[in-house]
Amino acid sequence: MTRRPRARSIRARLLLFISATLVVVCTAMALTTALVQRAALLGNLDGRVTDAAERSLGGARLHPELTDDLGFLNENGHPAGLLAARLDEDGDILSAAVVSQDAAPKDLTAAQRTALEGITANGSRHTRTVPRLGTYRIAVLDSDGVRVLTGLPMEDVQRMIGGMVVAGAAVAAAGLVVAGCACAVVIRRQLRPLGRVAATAVEVSRAPLNRGEVTALIRVPERDTDPGSEAGQVGAALNRMIEHIESSLTERRRTEERMRRFLADASHELRTPLASIAGYAELMNRGTDRIEPVLAWRRVLAESGRMTGLVEDLLLLARLDEGRPLQSAEVDLAALVAEAVWDARAAGDGHDWQLGLHIDTPALVMGDEARLHQVVANLLANARVHTPAGTRVVATVETHGADCAVRVTDDGPGIPPALLPTVFERFTRADASRTRAPGLGGGSGLGLAIVAAITTAHGGRIDVQSEPGRTEFTVRLPLAGAVPPQPVCAGSEAATGRSQGS
Repeated sequence: MTRRPRARSIRARLLLFISATLVVVCTAMALTTALVQRAALLGNLDGRVTDAAERSLGGARLHPELTDDLGFLNENGHPAGLLAARLDEDGDILSAAVVSQDAAPKDLTAAQRTALEGITANGSRHTRTVPRLGTYRIAVLDSDGVRVLTGLPMEDVQRMIGGMVVAGAAVAAAGLVVAGCACAVVIRRQLRPLGRVAATAVEVSRAPLNRGEVTALIRVPERDTDPGSEAGQVGAALNRMIEHIESSLTERRRTEERMRRFLADASHELRTPLASIAGYAELMNRGTDRIEPVLAWRRVLAESGRMTGLVEDLLLLARLDEGRPLQSAEVDLAALVAEAVWDARAAGDGHDWQLGLHIDTPALVMGDEARLHQVVANLLANARVHTPAGTRVVATVETHGADCAVRVTDDGPGIPPALLPTVFERFTRADASRTRAPGLGGGSGLGLAIVAAITTAHGGRIDVQSEPGRTEFTVRLPLAGAVPPQPVCAGSEAATGRSQGS
Protein backbone atom coordinates (compact mmCIF):
# COMPACT_ATOMS: atom_id res chain seq x y z
CA MET A 1 0.00 0.00 0.00
CA THR A 2 1.55 3.28 -1.11
CA ARG A 3 1.64 6.14 1.34
CA ARG A 4 0.14 9.38 0.25
CA PRO A 5 2.63 12.25 0.22
CA ARG A 6 2.20 14.56 3.16
CA ALA A 7 0.41 17.73 2.12
CA ARG A 8 2.30 20.95 2.68
CA SER A 9 0.77 23.67 4.80
CA ILE A 10 -0.75 26.76 3.22
CA ARG A 11 2.13 28.80 4.66
CA ALA A 12 4.75 26.58 2.99
CA ARG A 13 2.88 26.49 -0.32
CA LEU A 14 2.45 30.26 -0.38
CA LEU A 15 6.11 30.83 0.46
CA LEU A 16 7.20 28.32 -2.18
CA PHE A 17 4.96 29.84 -4.83
CA ILE A 18 6.02 33.42 -4.08
CA SER A 19 9.70 32.45 -3.99
CA ALA A 20 9.42 30.62 -7.32
CA THR A 21 7.65 33.62 -8.83
CA LEU A 22 10.34 35.99 -7.55
CA VAL A 23 13.09 33.74 -8.91
CA VAL A 24 11.46 33.67 -12.34
CA VAL A 25 10.92 37.44 -12.35
CA CYS A 26 14.47 38.24 -11.15
CA THR A 27 15.98 35.81 -13.67
CA ALA A 28 13.98 37.32 -16.49
CA MET A 29 14.97 40.84 -15.44
CA ALA A 30 18.67 39.89 -15.14
CA LEU A 31 18.69 38.16 -18.54
CA THR A 32 16.88 41.06 -20.16
CA THR A 33 19.29 43.58 -18.63
CA ALA A 34 22.31 41.53 -19.66
CA LEU A 35 21.08 41.10 -23.22
CA VAL A 36 20.26 44.79 -23.56
CA GLN A 37 23.64 45.83 -22.14
CA ARG A 38 25.43 43.29 -24.32
CA ALA A 39 23.67 44.62 -27.40
CA ALA A 40 24.62 48.20 -26.45
CA LEU A 41 28.27 47.30 -25.78
CA LEU A 42 28.49 45.27 -28.97
CA GLY A 43 27.00 48.16 -30.91
CA ASN A 44 29.61 50.49 -29.46
CA LEU A 45 32.37 47.99 -30.23
CA ASP A 46 31.08 47.49 -33.78
CA GLY A 47 31.27 51.24 -34.30
CA ARG A 48 34.87 51.26 -33.16
CA VAL A 49 35.65 48.28 -35.38
CA THR A 50 34.14 50.09 -38.34
CA ASP A 51 36.18 53.20 -37.62
CA ALA A 52 39.35 51.17 -37.27
CA ALA A 53 38.60 49.25 -40.48
CA GLU A 54 38.02 52.45 -42.44
CA ARG A 55 41.25 53.92 -41.08
CA SER A 56 43.16 50.76 -41.99
CA LEU A 57 41.57 50.72 -45.45
CA GLY A 58 42.60 54.34 -45.95
CA GLY A 59 46.20 53.50 -44.99
CA ALA A 60 46.31 50.49 -47.30
CA ARG A 61 44.96 52.50 -50.24
CA LEU A 62 48.06 54.75 -50.08
CA HIS A 63 50.11 51.87 -51.46
CA PRO A 64 47.69 49.61 -53.34
CA GLU A 65 50.55 47.98 -55.28
CA LEU A 66 51.99 46.58 -52.01
CA THR A 67 49.43 43.84 -51.47
CA ASP A 68 51.04 42.50 -48.32
CA ASP A 69 52.03 45.85 -46.77
CA LEU A 70 50.81 46.53 -43.20
CA GLY A 71 52.78 49.68 -42.70
CA PHE A 72 49.69 51.62 -41.66
CA LEU A 73 49.80 49.72 -38.35
CA ASN A 74 52.91 51.71 -37.43
CA GLU A 75 50.91 54.90 -37.31
CA ASN A 76 50.09 56.42 -33.95
CA GLY A 77 46.64 56.17 -32.45
CA HIS A 78 46.02 52.47 -32.97
CA PRO A 79 44.78 50.76 -29.79
CA ALA A 80 46.74 47.86 -28.36
CA GLY A 81 45.36 44.55 -29.55
CA LEU A 82 44.19 45.90 -32.92
CA LEU A 83 44.37 43.12 -35.48
CA ALA A 84 44.76 43.83 -39.25
CA ALA A 85 45.29 41.73 -42.37
CA ARG A 86 45.56 42.16 -46.15
CA LEU A 87 43.42 39.86 -48.27
CA ASP A 88 43.60 38.88 -51.93
CA GLU A 89 40.68 38.72 -54.32
CA ASP A 90 39.79 35.20 -53.14
CA GLY A 91 39.75 36.26 -49.49
CA ASP A 92 42.96 34.49 -48.58
CA ILE A 93 45.19 36.24 -46.05
CA LEU A 94 48.34 37.69 -47.54
CA SER A 95 49.69 39.21 -44.33
CA ALA A 96 48.36 39.77 -40.81
CA ALA A 97 49.65 41.41 -37.66
CA VAL A 98 48.48 42.60 -34.29
CA VAL A 99 49.36 45.87 -32.55
CA SER A 100 51.27 45.40 -29.28
CA GLN A 101 51.60 47.72 -26.32
CA ASP A 102 54.77 49.86 -26.70
CA ALA A 103 56.13 47.52 -29.39
CA ALA A 104 56.12 47.03 -33.15
CA PRO A 105 53.20 45.12 -34.67
CA LYS A 106 53.60 41.36 -34.36
CA ASP A 107 52.85 39.01 -37.25
CA LEU A 108 50.19 36.34 -36.70
CA THR A 109 51.06 32.69 -36.68
CA ALA A 110 49.66 30.20 -39.15
CA ALA A 111 47.11 28.95 -36.55
CA GLN A 112 45.99 32.46 -35.86
CA ARG A 113 45.61 33.18 -39.57
CA THR A 114 43.57 30.03 -40.00
CA ALA A 115 41.06 31.33 -37.39
CA LEU A 116 40.52 34.42 -39.57
CA GLU A 117 39.87 32.66 -42.86
CA GLY A 118 36.49 32.56 -44.57
CA ILE A 119 35.37 36.10 -43.72
CA THR A 120 33.82 37.86 -46.70
CA ALA A 121 33.71 41.58 -47.39
CA ASN A 122 29.94 42.00 -47.00
CA GLY A 123 30.05 44.81 -44.44
CA SER A 124 28.85 42.66 -41.56
CA ARG A 125 30.60 42.04 -38.25
CA HIS A 126 31.97 38.67 -37.24
CA THR A 127 33.12 37.18 -33.99
CA ARG A 128 36.15 34.88 -34.05
CA THR A 129 38.36 33.38 -31.38
CA VAL A 130 42.01 33.78 -32.22
CA PRO A 131 44.41 31.42 -30.44
CA ARG A 132 46.39 33.11 -27.64
CA LEU A 133 44.80 36.46 -28.49
CA GLY A 134 41.20 35.93 -27.38
CA THR A 135 37.84 36.74 -28.97
CA TYR A 136 37.73 39.46 -31.63
CA ARG A 137 35.05 41.44 -33.35
CA ILE A 138 36.08 41.57 -37.03
CA ALA A 139 35.02 43.45 -40.16
CA VAL A 140 36.31 43.27 -43.77
CA LEU A 141 36.22 46.32 -46.07
CA ASP A 142 36.95 46.38 -49.82
CA SER A 143 37.68 49.44 -51.99
CA ASP A 144 39.07 49.43 -55.55
CA GLY A 145 40.55 45.98 -55.14
CA VAL A 146 42.11 46.78 -51.79
CA ARG A 147 40.71 44.43 -49.14
CA VAL A 148 41.55 44.89 -45.49
CA LEU A 149 40.48 42.82 -42.44
CA THR A 150 40.37 44.68 -39.13
CA GLY A 151 39.42 43.45 -35.64
CA LEU A 152 39.28 44.64 -32.07
CA PRO A 153 39.40 42.43 -28.94
CA MET A 154 36.12 41.77 -27.09
CA GLU A 155 37.82 41.24 -23.76
CA ASP A 156 36.59 44.51 -22.27
CA VAL A 157 33.04 43.88 -23.45
CA GLN A 158 33.04 40.31 -22.13
CA ARG A 159 34.55 41.39 -18.82
CA MET A 160 31.95 44.13 -18.45
CA ILE A 161 29.06 41.80 -19.35
CA GLY A 162 30.40 39.13 -17.00
CA GLY A 163 30.75 41.60 -14.17
CA MET A 164 27.26 42.89 -14.82
CA VAL A 165 25.85 39.35 -14.73
CA VAL A 166 27.67 38.57 -11.49
CA ALA A 167 26.54 41.82 -9.88
CA GLY A 168 22.97 41.28 -11.08
CA ALA A 169 22.97 37.72 -9.77
CA ALA A 170 24.30 38.84 -6.39
CA VAL A 171 21.74 41.62 -6.12
CA ALA A 172 18.97 39.26 -7.22
CA ALA A 173 20.06 36.61 -4.70
CA ALA A 174 20.19 39.14 -1.90
CA GLY A 175 16.82 40.54 -2.96
CA LEU A 176 15.34 37.04 -3.06
CA VAL A 177 16.60 36.30 0.44
CA VAL A 178 15.22 39.56 1.80
CA ALA A 179 11.92 39.14 -0.09
CA GLY A 180 11.62 35.53 1.07
CA CYS A 181 12.17 36.49 4.71
CA ALA A 182 9.71 39.37 4.41
CA CYS A 183 7.13 37.12 2.74
CA ALA A 184 7.60 34.47 5.44
CA VAL A 185 6.99 37.05 8.16
CA VAL A 186 4.00 38.57 6.37
CA ILE A 187 2.45 35.18 5.58
CA ARG A 188 2.95 34.05 9.17
CA ARG A 189 1.29 37.19 10.50
CA GLN A 190 -1.57 37.04 8.03
CA LEU A 191 -2.25 33.35 8.69
CA ARG A 192 -2.04 33.75 12.46
CA PRO A 193 -5.83 34.33 12.76
CA LEU A 194 -6.43 31.17 10.75
CA GLY A 195 -4.16 29.31 13.15
CA ARG A 196 -6.18 30.58 16.11
CA VAL A 197 -9.37 29.46 14.37
CA ALA A 198 -7.85 26.02 13.81
CA ALA A 199 -6.78 25.87 17.47
CA THR A 200 -10.33 26.70 18.52
CA ALA A 201 -11.69 23.95 16.26
CA VAL A 202 -9.23 21.45 17.76
CA GLU A 203 -10.24 22.50 21.28
CA VAL A 204 -13.92 22.03 20.45
CA SER A 205 -13.23 18.63 18.88
CA ARG A 206 -11.67 17.47 22.16
CA ALA A 207 -14.71 18.41 24.23
CA PRO A 208 -16.58 15.34 25.59
CA LEU A 209 -19.86 16.05 23.82
CA ASN A 210 -21.13 12.49 24.11
CA ARG A 211 -21.33 12.36 27.87
CA GLY A 212 -21.86 14.51 30.90
CA GLU A 213 -23.06 18.05 31.06
CA VAL A 214 -22.11 20.19 28.10
CA THR A 215 -20.42 23.32 29.35
CA ALA A 216 -19.97 26.46 27.30
CA LEU A 217 -17.69 25.67 24.37
CA ILE A 218 -14.78 27.92 23.52
CA ARG A 219 -15.36 30.54 20.83
CA VAL A 220 -13.17 32.17 18.20
CA PRO A 221 -12.09 35.61 19.48
CA GLU A 222 -14.06 38.52 18.08
CA ARG A 223 -10.98 39.96 16.40
CA ASP A 224 -10.79 36.80 14.26
CA THR A 225 -14.40 36.99 13.03
CA ASP A 226 -14.12 40.03 10.76
CA PRO A 227 -16.19 39.22 7.62
CA GLY A 228 -13.83 41.38 5.58
CA SER A 229 -11.14 38.66 5.59
CA GLU A 230 -11.23 35.00 4.63
CA ALA A 231 -9.95 33.93 8.05
CA GLY A 232 -12.63 36.10 9.68
CA GLN A 233 -15.32 34.45 7.58
CA VAL A 234 -14.08 31.02 8.66
CA GLY A 235 -14.00 32.15 12.30
CA ALA A 236 -17.51 33.56 12.14
CA ALA A 237 -18.78 30.37 10.48
CA LEU A 238 -17.07 28.27 13.17
CA ASN A 239 -18.70 30.34 15.92
CA ARG A 240 -22.10 29.85 14.30
CA MET A 241 -21.45 26.13 14.08
CA ILE A 242 -20.41 26.00 17.75
CA GLU A 243 -23.57 27.89 18.74
CA HIS A 244 -25.62 25.44 16.70
CA ILE A 245 -23.84 22.52 18.40
CA GLU A 246 -24.50 23.98 21.84
CA SER A 247 -28.15 24.63 21.09
CA SER A 248 -28.54 21.15 19.60
CA LEU A 249 -26.88 19.54 22.62
CA THR A 250 -28.99 21.61 24.99
CA GLU A 251 -32.14 20.63 23.13
CA ARG A 252 -31.03 17.00 23.10
CA ARG A 253 -30.45 17.12 26.84
CA ARG A 254 -33.86 18.65 27.37
CA THR A 255 -35.41 16.04 25.09
CA GLU A 256 -33.67 13.26 27.00
CA GLU A 257 -34.84 14.73 30.29
CA ARG A 258 -38.41 14.99 28.97
CA MET A 259 -38.17 11.43 27.64
CA ARG A 260 -36.93 10.11 30.98
CA ARG A 261 -39.67 11.99 32.80
CA PHE A 262 -42.18 10.79 30.21
CA LEU A 263 -41.12 7.16 30.64
CA ALA A 264 -41.18 7.47 34.41
CA ASP A 265 -44.65 9.05 34.39
CA ALA A 266 -45.98 6.57 31.83
CA SER A 267 -44.57 3.67 33.83
CA HIS A 268 -46.20 4.98 36.98
CA GLU A 269 -49.52 5.59 35.27
CA LEU A 270 -49.50 2.04 33.91
CA ARG A 271 -48.21 0.52 37.13
CA THR A 272 -51.02 1.98 39.24
CA PRO A 273 -53.93 0.22 37.47
CA LEU A 274 -51.85 -2.93 37.07
CA ALA A 275 -51.17 -2.94 40.80
CA SER A 276 -54.89 -2.48 41.50
CA ILE A 277 -55.83 -5.31 39.15
CA ALA A 278 -53.19 -7.59 40.69
CA GLY A 279 -54.39 -6.69 44.20
CA TYR A 280 -58.03 -7.46 43.50
CA ALA A 281 -57.07 -10.67 41.73
CA GLU A 282 -54.99 -11.71 44.75
CA LEU A 283 -57.89 -10.96 47.11
CA MET A 284 -60.27 -13.02 45.00
CA ASN A 285 -57.75 -15.82 44.81
CA ARG A 286 -57.60 -15.99 48.60
CA GLY A 287 -61.35 -16.32 48.93
CA THR A 288 -64.56 -14.48 48.21
CA ASP A 289 -65.15 -13.71 51.86
CA ARG A 290 -62.44 -11.07 51.82
CA ILE A 291 -64.13 -8.89 49.15
CA GLU A 292 -67.36 -8.74 47.30
CA PRO A 293 -66.78 -10.47 43.87
CA VAL A 294 -68.96 -8.01 41.97
CA LEU A 295 -67.13 -5.03 43.50
CA ALA A 296 -63.77 -6.63 42.72
CA TRP A 297 -64.69 -7.23 39.08
CA ARG A 298 -66.01 -3.72 38.76
CA ARG A 299 -62.72 -2.34 40.10
CA VAL A 300 -60.75 -4.60 37.79
CA LEU A 301 -62.79 -3.46 34.79
CA ALA A 302 -62.43 0.19 35.83
CA GLU A 303 -58.66 -0.08 36.19
CA SER A 304 -58.44 -2.01 32.92
CA GLY A 305 -60.41 0.72 31.20
CA ARG A 306 -58.15 3.37 32.71
CA MET A 307 -55.04 1.52 31.55
CA THR A 308 -56.51 0.95 28.10
CA GLY A 309 -57.36 4.62 27.76
CA LEU A 310 -53.83 5.61 28.79
CA VAL A 311 -52.28 3.22 26.27
CA GLU A 312 -54.59 4.52 23.54
CA ASP A 313 -53.58 8.11 24.36
CA LEU A 314 -49.92 7.18 24.18
CA LEU A 315 -50.43 5.41 20.85
CA LEU A 316 -52.28 8.44 19.50
CA LEU A 317 -49.46 10.76 20.50
CA ALA A 318 -46.92 8.38 18.95
CA ARG A 319 -48.85 8.35 15.65
CA LEU A 320 -49.11 12.12 15.63
CA ASP A 321 -45.39 12.45 16.40
CA GLU A 322 -44.62 10.21 13.42
CA GLY A 323 -46.64 12.54 11.19
CA ARG A 324 -49.17 9.92 10.14
CA PRO A 325 -52.08 11.49 8.23
CA LEU A 326 -55.47 11.71 9.88
CA GLN A 327 -58.81 11.04 8.32
CA SER A 328 -59.97 14.01 6.28
CA ALA A 329 -63.54 15.07 5.77
CA GLU A 330 -65.56 18.24 6.02
CA VAL A 331 -66.43 18.91 9.69
CA ASP A 332 -68.92 21.48 11.00
CA LEU A 333 -67.22 22.87 14.10
CA ALA A 334 -70.33 24.68 15.29
CA ALA A 335 -72.30 21.43 15.50
CA LEU A 336 -69.33 19.57 16.94
CA VAL A 337 -68.80 22.13 19.74
CA ALA A 338 -72.52 22.17 20.52
CA GLU A 339 -72.52 18.37 20.94
CA ALA A 340 -69.43 18.53 23.14
CA VAL A 341 -71.07 21.16 25.38
CA TRP A 342 -74.14 18.96 25.78
CA ASP A 343 -71.90 16.01 26.72
CA ALA A 344 -69.99 18.16 29.23
CA ARG A 345 -73.25 19.40 30.78
CA ALA A 346 -74.32 15.79 31.31
CA ALA A 347 -70.96 14.85 32.86
CA GLY A 348 -70.68 17.88 35.15
CA ASP A 349 -74.03 19.45 35.94
CA GLY A 350 -72.48 21.44 38.78
CA HIS A 351 -70.97 23.89 36.27
CA ASP A 352 -72.62 26.61 34.23
CA TRP A 353 -72.10 25.52 30.60
CA GLN A 354 -72.75 28.04 27.83
CA LEU A 355 -72.35 28.01 24.06
CA GLY A 356 -71.60 31.03 21.86
CA LEU A 357 -71.64 31.09 18.05
CA HIS A 358 -70.19 34.13 16.28
CA ILE A 359 -69.88 32.96 12.72
CA ASP A 360 -70.30 34.92 9.51
CA THR A 361 -69.67 31.89 7.31
CA PRO A 362 -70.19 28.16 7.93
CA ALA A 363 -67.54 26.93 10.36
CA LEU A 364 -66.42 24.09 8.08
CA VAL A 365 -62.90 22.66 8.37
CA MET A 366 -61.18 19.68 6.80
CA GLY A 367 -60.09 17.09 9.32
CA ASP A 368 -60.83 14.03 11.43
CA GLU A 369 -64.18 14.59 13.15
CA ALA A 370 -63.42 12.17 16.00
CA ARG A 371 -60.08 13.84 16.73
CA LEU A 372 -61.55 17.35 16.60
CA HIS A 373 -64.32 16.24 18.94
CA GLN A 374 -61.61 14.92 21.26
CA VAL A 375 -59.92 18.34 21.20
CA VAL A 376 -63.06 20.16 22.33
CA ALA A 377 -64.03 17.44 24.81
CA ASN A 378 -60.58 17.50 26.43
CA LEU A 379 -60.70 21.29 26.82
CA LEU A 380 -64.16 21.14 28.40
CA ALA A 381 -63.11 18.26 30.65
CA ASN A 382 -60.03 20.20 31.68
CA ALA A 383 -62.25 23.13 32.72
CA ARG A 384 -64.61 20.82 34.60
CA VAL A 385 -61.90 18.96 36.50
CA HIS A 386 -59.79 21.94 37.54
CA THR A 387 -62.50 24.42 38.51
CA PRO A 388 -64.92 24.28 41.46
CA ALA A 389 -68.65 23.68 41.09
CA GLY A 390 -70.61 26.70 39.91
CA THR A 391 -67.85 27.87 37.55
CA ARG A 392 -69.07 29.31 34.26
CA VAL A 393 -67.55 27.65 31.20
CA VAL A 394 -68.23 29.21 27.80
CA ALA A 395 -67.43 27.46 24.51
CA THR A 396 -67.38 29.89 21.58
CA VAL A 397 -67.02 29.31 17.83
CA GLU A 398 -65.83 32.27 15.71
CA THR A 399 -64.84 32.72 12.08
CA HIS A 400 -62.36 35.36 10.98
CA GLY A 401 -61.19 35.44 7.39
CA ALA A 402 -59.64 32.07 6.54
CA ASP A 403 -59.57 30.82 10.17
CA CYS A 404 -62.09 29.34 12.55
CA ALA A 405 -61.47 29.77 16.28
CA VAL A 406 -62.84 27.65 19.12
CA ARG A 407 -62.49 29.32 22.53
CA VAL A 408 -63.10 27.62 25.89
CA THR A 409 -63.23 30.21 28.66
CA ASP A 410 -63.88 29.74 32.38
CA ASP A 411 -63.90 32.05 35.39
CA GLY A 412 -62.13 29.60 37.67
CA PRO A 413 -58.97 30.11 39.73
CA GLY A 414 -56.68 29.98 36.68
CA ILE A 415 -53.49 28.09 35.88
CA PRO A 416 -50.47 28.65 38.15
CA PRO A 417 -47.94 30.92 36.36
CA ALA A 418 -45.14 28.37 36.88
CA LEU A 419 -47.20 25.72 35.10
CA LEU A 420 -48.38 27.88 32.18
CA PRO A 421 -45.25 27.53 29.93
CA THR A 422 -45.45 23.70 30.09
CA VAL A 423 -49.19 23.26 30.12
CA PHE A 424 -49.19 21.48 26.73
CA GLU A 425 -46.36 19.09 27.61
CA ARG A 426 -47.10 15.48 28.36
CA PHE A 427 -47.87 14.39 31.92
CA THR A 428 -48.12 18.01 33.05
CA ARG A 429 -50.38 18.30 36.08
CA ALA A 430 -51.11 20.99 38.61
CA ASP A 431 -50.32 18.40 41.26
CA ALA A 432 -46.68 17.60 40.54
CA SER A 433 -46.74 14.48 42.71
CA ARG A 434 -47.67 11.15 41.21
CA THR A 435 -50.26 10.55 43.92
CA ARG A 436 -53.78 11.79 43.45
CA ALA A 437 -55.34 13.62 46.35
CA PRO A 438 -58.50 11.96 47.57
CA GLY A 439 -61.64 13.36 46.12
CA LEU A 440 -59.92 15.19 43.25
CA GLY A 441 -60.43 14.24 39.70
CA GLY A 442 -57.82 14.64 37.03
CA GLY A 443 -56.22 12.37 34.55
CA SER A 444 -52.76 11.33 33.54
CA GLY A 445 -51.69 14.76 32.25
CA LEU A 446 -52.00 13.85 28.57
CA GLY A 447 -55.21 15.71 27.76
CA LEU A 448 -53.79 19.08 26.73
CA ALA A 449 -50.80 17.39 25.05
CA ILE A 450 -53.24 15.48 22.86
CA VAL A 451 -55.14 18.70 22.14
CA ALA A 452 -51.95 20.43 21.00
CA ALA A 453 -50.81 17.45 18.90
CA ILE A 454 -54.16 17.04 17.12
CA THR A 455 -54.44 20.77 16.48
CA THR A 456 -50.95 20.88 14.97
CA ALA A 457 -51.71 17.81 12.83
CA HIS A 458 -54.68 19.72 11.38
CA GLY A 459 -52.49 22.69 10.46
CA GLY A 460 -53.78 24.83 13.33
CA ARG A 461 -52.41 26.28 16.56
CA ILE A 462 -53.50 26.53 20.16
CA ASP A 463 -52.90 29.32 22.69
CA VAL A 464 -53.71 29.78 26.36
CA GLN A 465 -54.11 32.86 28.50
CA SER A 466 -54.76 32.54 32.19
CA GLU A 467 -55.06 34.73 35.23
CA PRO A 468 -57.08 34.39 38.43
CA GLY A 469 -60.75 34.58 37.44
CA ARG A 470 -60.23 33.93 33.69
CA THR A 471 -58.63 31.13 31.69
CA GLU A 472 -59.05 30.93 27.93
CA PHE A 473 -57.89 28.23 25.52
CA THR A 474 -58.08 29.20 21.82
CA VAL A 475 -57.85 26.66 19.00
CA ARG A 476 -57.45 28.13 15.51
CA LEU A 477 -58.01 25.95 12.45
CA PRO A 478 -58.03 26.88 8.74
CA LEU A 479 -61.40 26.85 7.07
CA ALA A 480 -62.13 24.18 4.48
CA GLY A 481 -61.38 26.40 1.48
CA ALA A 482 -58.06 27.70 2.87
CA VAL A 483 -55.94 24.53 2.70
CA PRO A 484 -55.98 21.38 0.55
CA PRO A 485 -57.64 18.36 2.20
CA GLN A 486 -55.50 16.04 4.34
CA PRO A 487 -54.74 12.55 2.94
CA VAL A 488 -56.93 9.80 4.36
CA CYS A 489 -55.29 7.55 6.90
CA ALA A 490 -55.90 3.80 6.58
CA GLY A 491 -57.87 3.35 9.74
CA SER A 492 -58.03 5.69 12.66
CA GLU A 493 -58.29 3.26 15.48
CA ALA A 494 -56.81 5.36 18.27
CA ALA A 495 -58.80 6.75 21.15
CA THR A 496 -61.98 8.62 20.33
CA GLY A 497 -63.35 11.73 21.98
CA ARG A 498 -62.58 10.95 25.58
CA SER A 499 -62.20 13.79 27.99
CA GLN A 500 -58.77 13.88 29.53
CA GLY A 501 -57.87 16.49 32.11
CA SER A 502 -54.47 18.07 32.14
